Amino acid sequence: MKFSAGVRVLSGILGLVAQSNAFVPPTKETSSSKLSDIPSKLSFEATLPNWFVENANAASTSLNDMKGFKDTLSTQVPVPSSDSFVLPVNVEETVNKILSSELFHLATTAWHLEAIAAFGLGSALLWFVTSPESFDDAPYEPGTSTYSPEKAAEFYAKRPLQVAKRVLKLAFLTGIFNAGVLFDWLVLGKLLKDEEYTALKRNEPRRAKVALSLCEKLGPTFIKLGQALSIRTDLIPEAYALELRQLQDAVPPFDSDKAREVLKKELGVSDLSLVFSSLSDKPVASASIGQVYKGTLAASGKEVAVKVQRPGILAEIALDLHVLRILTPIQTTLQNAANGAATSPEDIEAAISLVDEWGRGFVAETDYRLEAENTINFESAMRNRGLDAVCAPPVVSELVRDKIMVTEWIEGTRLDRDASPDIPRLCGVAINAYLTMLLDTGVLHCDPHPGNLLRTTDGKLCILDWGMTLEVPPNLQYALLELIAHINIEDYDAIPQDFINLGFSPDGVTADRLKSSGITEGLTFAFRQLSQGGGPKKIQERVKEEFKSRYGTELSDEELRLAAREDMVQQMEKQLQSEGVDVQGVTNVMEEMSKRNRELFKLPPYVLYVARAFSTLEGIGLSIDENYAIVQECYPYLARRLFTDRSPRAKRSLRAMLGLAEDADLEQTQVAMDAMETGNKSGTLSPSKLLEMSDGFTSYTAATADVDRDGAGQQAAVLEFVKLLVDEEGSTLQDILVEETARLGDAATRSALKAGLVDSAAAKVAANVLRAPRDLLEQSPLASVLPKSLKEAIVDRPAELPDLIESLLNHNEEDRKILSTATELRDVLSSRLTAQDDETQERISSPNASLDAAAIQELLADEKTRNLILEQGPGLAALGRRLGAGLLRRAAYRADKAHALPEDTRNQLADINRRLAEALDVEEKESVDA
Repeated sequence: MKFSAGVRVLSGILGLVAQSNAFVPPTKETSSSKLSDIPSKLSFEATLPNWFVENANAASTSLNDMKGFKDTLSTQVPVPSSDSFVLPVNVEETVNKILSSELFHLATTAWHLEAIAAFGLGSALLWFVTSPESFDDAPYEPGTSTYSPEKAAEFYAKRPLQVAKRVLKLAFLTGIFNAGVLFDWLVLGKLLKDEEYTALKRNEPRRAKVALSLCEKLGPTFIKLGQALSIRTDLIPEAYALELRQLQDAVPPFDSDKAREVLKKELGVSDLSLVFSSLSDKPVASASIGQVYKGTLAASGKEVAVKVQRPGILAEIALDLHVLRILTPIQTTLQNAANGAATSPEDIEAAISLVDEWGRGFVAETDYRLEAENTINFESAMRNRGLDAVCAPPVVSELVRDKIMVTEWIEGTRLDRDASPDIPRLCGVAINAYLTMLLDTGVLHCDPHPGNLLRTTDGKLCILDWGMTLEVPPNLQYALLELIAHINIEDYDAIPQDFINLGFSPDGVTADRLKSSGITEGLTFAFRQLSQGGGPKKIQERVKEEFKSRYGTELSDEELRLAAREDMVQQMEKQLQSEGVDVQGVTNVMEEMSKRNRELFKLPPYVLYVARAFSTLEGIGLSIDENYAIVQECYPYLARRLFTDRSPRAKRSLRAMLGLAEDADLEQTQVAMDAMETGNKSGTLSPSKLLEMSDGFTSYTAATADVDRDGAGQQAAVLEFVKLLVDEEGSTLQDILVEETARLGDAATRSALKAGLVDSAAAKVAANVLRAPRDLLEQSPLASVLPKSLKEAIVDRPAELPDLIESLLNHNEEDRKILSTATELRDVLSSRLTAQDDETQERISSPNASLDAAAIQELLADEKTRNLILEQGPGLAALGRRLGAGLLRRAAYRADKAHALPEDTRNQLADINRRLAEALDVEEKESVDA
């Protein structure tokens, strides 16, 4: 007999005592009641609450219904299942014994009956909440665009009990946790006037561990939710975030018999041996969406990974997302109340949109056909871009179905558990691969937990599980590229505009308003700390040391924290005062500042996936090197991308990184000149930055081109750099180098001419000879009688020639900086070309190897390499034409600026040089016009 029926029987039995008035204990005469004497309707409304009356009457009816089953009941009730209620061996006999027992006679007061009934109803509720849930139907299909809150609301409106059961289960599992947090916040914090909420913060580490356990108990949706929240320290405390980062996408496996049934149904076979000659009895891995078996294809004998979707997973995710949408407004209101802030409709809308963003990702992950497509596309994209050191499992396309996916088996070990010496290189490969996805292919793998990153037996990085991806539009890619570039060169004044471009601020917020909010100072501090690496632990140590130097080395940790807090409040007060706020009228400065920040900033949903991906990669890097700096690890990709991307935005970013004026042109360098005169950016090439980026470029190629054995990656890097420099199609780096070479050629030529025609002893003698007739004539009486035109022709003009030559050849600030840059570049290259041979091997084996003389010499000694270089002949010819055209354009610019010459002469010289430049480089001119 089922548990629910048992509860009704118990309630009915208890209701029998209501037959006696005022609940007088029954006499011995009445104590021998039989099951057949139970009336069909009980009347005790005057002595019991209505809810108990209704349940007791219903139970009495149930007992009467049981009379019809009396003859069919076996004398021995079988052992029940876990959801059954145990009845004694003979139902009627046992009921009669209960009715006639002394214990029963004692339990006849209203309070006893209410307590027992409450216990019975509580047990029923407990059974209802903890009984297995059924996930048969979902309101929408799997896919990237199928998630629909509206369809879910309509679907679950017809299934209120299913929703109620899930809500009650969540409340049951999290009740103690929520009560503890509420007690610490409300009683020990608010009511006891503890503005620091000491108890709440003290208990965070312990409760964070409980939160981790709860996510695992609540199922797949909440495991993924916990993973998403683990990088949202703006939503949850740091202690919780750190603990939730331990979440792995792993849950207990479901029954393998059910998995085989799914396989048979999806493949349309009755015998799996027709497809697989072998299939493991148990899954080799089990995740939230599905589990994986190792098998062998019957047709080809290839070993494969067979991924089978968990039955009902989409329905379970859909229900949880629907419940989260119901609970989110409540949670948002409570959170704002805890922070002393009012809740606006926009707050609730933003929170629900966050749930919907998670929902789209979770639902897309259940689409195995989409996952197969993502896997294939990634593999193709990496091959096309020459990233041969990274791969994805080859998909067996003919065996992909809605709920199963088959890929070739990959032998390897988890990246974070492998002790191979090339793991640092593979960490660089991982960073470069994810940056390529984020900023180039536009499809980012969003689930890079350590279990999905393998080192293959042949030394490559294999990325698994392509169910959850993020599409990154081109405009966002360039905005991210600009942000990374500005961080690298520490141009923090440009970052407010980057934030707007990235969608970090609501519509209507300007870069000037962001700057006035004080964001630049905070970002400067944060990004400098990130650039130094070491993760949260090292950053905390550095911040502590900085606080000690700022507030006093003798202060304790608590005193340092209070001093920093007081300083921060003072800074906030100054900021509010600068915005015209009466600080004296503000009861809580931090809450007021928090409110203003919410008006200035918002976190776009895509950031969740990007942050999660790179925080995981940083964690793996820190496990290998405690000083690992993920910001610096982005540099090789950044260098390669900016060197090769010819878009205007990429070119501007590269120019900024190299220290060049943003809009400099061979003929229009006034921007650079103005910058130098006002003491701003130099406007000239930074040799150290150029070589640093060149090293980054070669590092990227060396790490990602192939398995770097015996320096093969370094050789590929040098060849790739040579191709970049002499590419017939040109490149952004080539454009800049041509431009800078033309400027240097111009400055060097004029410097050489000045040395020979102005500064040399012979030039000075010649100048004196030319000036002498004018000096003599001015002292002679003939000066007044000599015709003016004749005087100008034979005396004045020859005398002015030295001054004219000197004015044309004199160095300006731009020339001096260009020549200084050339000297710096020569010195740096000279030091590299004389590098010691004993450093060669170290450079070649390192993923951060630089471009040095030993590597170049070794390459040139190889015949195949020499042939490859000779093949670049057409590119060298094209480069020569571009350089010639650049020099001519520079000459045209100089002619325009030669104000000592007559205007007609200037115009003619400039026009001639421009025409010659166009003739030399017609293709370049056409591409510019396009």
